[in-house]
Amino acid sequence: MDDKKSWTPDSSPGPSAYEGDMAHVKRKWSRRMTDSFRRDPNASVIRSASFSAAHPHHHHYDAEAAAQATAMSPLLRRLKGRHLQMIAIGGSIGTGLFVGSGKALAYGGPASVLLAFSLTGVMMYCTVQALGELAVLFPVAGSFSAYSTRFLDPAWGFAMGWNYAMQWLVVLPLEIVAASITVDYWVGRNLNAAWVSIFLVLIVMINFFGVKGYGEAEFIFSIVKVTAVIGYIILGVLINIMGGTDDFGRPDGSYMGFRLWHHPGAFHNGFKGLCSTFVTAAFAFAGTELVGLAAAETENPRKALPTAIKQVFWRITLFYIVSLLLVGTLVAYDDPRLLNGKSSADAKASPFVISIQNAGLQVLPSVMNVVIMISVLSVGNSSIYGSSRTLAALAEQRQAPSFFAYIDRTGRPLYAIIVASVLGLLAFLAASHRQEDAFNWMVALSGLSSIFTWSSICLAHIRFRHAWLAQGHTLDELAFRSPVGVIGSWIGLIFNMLVLIAQFWTGFSPVGWQSMSSKELVINFFQAYLAAPIVVIMYLGYKLYLRTEVVKIRDMDLFTGKREFNVKVLVAEEKADRRNWPTWKKLYKFFC
Repeated sequence: MDDKKSWTPDSSPGPSAYEGDMAHVKRKWSRRMTDSFRRDPNASVIRSASFSAAHPHHHHYDAEAAAQATAMSPLLRRLKGRHLQMIAIGGSIGTGLFVGSGKALAYGGPASVLLAFSLTGVMMYCTVQALGELAVLFPVAGSFSAYSTRFLDPAWGFAMGWNYAMQWLVVLPLEIVAASITVDYWVGRNLNAAWVSIFLVLIVMINFFGVKGYGEAEFIFSIVKVTAVIGYIILGVLINIMGGTDDFGRPDGSYMGFRLWHHPGAFHNGFKGLCSTFVTAAFAFAGTELVGLAAAETENPRKALPTAIKQVFWRITLFYIVSLLLVGTLVAYDDPRLLNGKSSADAKASPFVISIQNAGLQVLPSVMNVVIMISVLSVGNSSIYGSSRTLAALAEQRQAPSFFAYIDRTGRPLYAIIVASVLGLLAFLAASHRQEDAFNWMVALSGLSSIFTWSSICLAHIRFRHAWLAQGHTLDELAFRSPVGVIGSWIGLIFNMLVLIAQFWTGFSPVGWQSMSSKELVINFFQAYLAAPIVVIMYLGYKLYLRTEVVKIRDMDLFTGKREFNVKVLVAEEKADRRNWPTWKKLYKFFC
């Protein structure tokens, strides 16, 4: 019988089977990790030799090649319906609602805030419906900037694409600094640089997980924001019923109602105050259009997008209108705290936080500040997504440097994400003594961007419908049709033009201009209207260089990238499916 020998490290001639398997797994994982960053083999959207040979001087824009490139983009379709719904219902709920509404309340009064947000909500509803119709039929990379190129003018598409990309590139450092300032609510010390680093790394990591990472993060962020707004509405009703004060400002449990609408009043600063609140309302709705941008990376845009777009109505009605109606009954427009915020995310200037503080509740203001911080991080997360996808689409249309079109095997526009992330380092200006000047001018770059984007969506939809009918199609062929139709798009377009006029007036002659010096008035105007001349310069420069023309109705490309639907079969299948729905689901689908 053989002697039994004890095992020693030296007695083993090589790795065990288990160790060998683990080494193989590690090598396999590292190889997969490395390979994921390589270019997608299906990506063919770099300036090819054929394109250069066909256009040696590059003074001609190939619209057909551009449309083909956005339609064949190798972005992966990994967003599910639930992701798209939460992006739609909670994506744009952020500092514009939670904090920016305080400045609007101070300038215009509660009635102006309610009126401005309601009318802007109607405009946004019309705009998103138009975008939904286009995005279901053409779920292409770049979405609305690509639609401007196809249905309006390649030069305008170039201007709108860069306008939108710059908006989000600038918003990223702004939101990271804003998130770091929210921490001051508890800490009370200037640790901005440390928090900037933490938040920047977090946002960049989320986006390096690809579109699935962005979708899951937004799903969680949106649930938190939606829950917070619903909770505030319930709390606001209770405070209104029993949160009144006596003549000395002490809580006495009396009914408030619309007491503050009578004193100090419903309106402030007259018509100019109302115009000022329109600008704030437009800022608060920025990001709503991301639903259309995400359509190119959604598993089933035909099914998910119409459902998500329906959510916009409820978000506008419930989250904006109802919550701001309650805020206007709980916080007076002359409360000095509304204008004391040192940033767009300072919870101390939030009317939501102020109303809770006025009720004498101790813990809930901190909870609201957490929600504000999450909202800011959500916007920062969306900024990398929005800018990287827009830059990639611009490169695919040969309207941006070609390296932006590099899309790896996991569907990430890698170089675009890296550039957007690097620009996030501008957030470290928070530690500079000139931080206020730097950020005011960055805000100016993005100030009117959304207005131009929404206007272009409405105009592209109007011209698409015209071409669709002129080229022999019928509306019955559309898989999703905007319920407000072309009339809704005209309403959205005209309203956006009116907001541009209002912004021009309030920029040239702001509230309280009498106490401002000439230099301050000039700086205020350019900070309010800087985006407009930049868009005009980009449009005219590109148009003169490539000699582009407005796309004629008869020449409009309505086929490239179009999803083919047998609408009659789809409708029949949906009706058959509905018959088996329980009653609760029928009610839910009717409203949502």
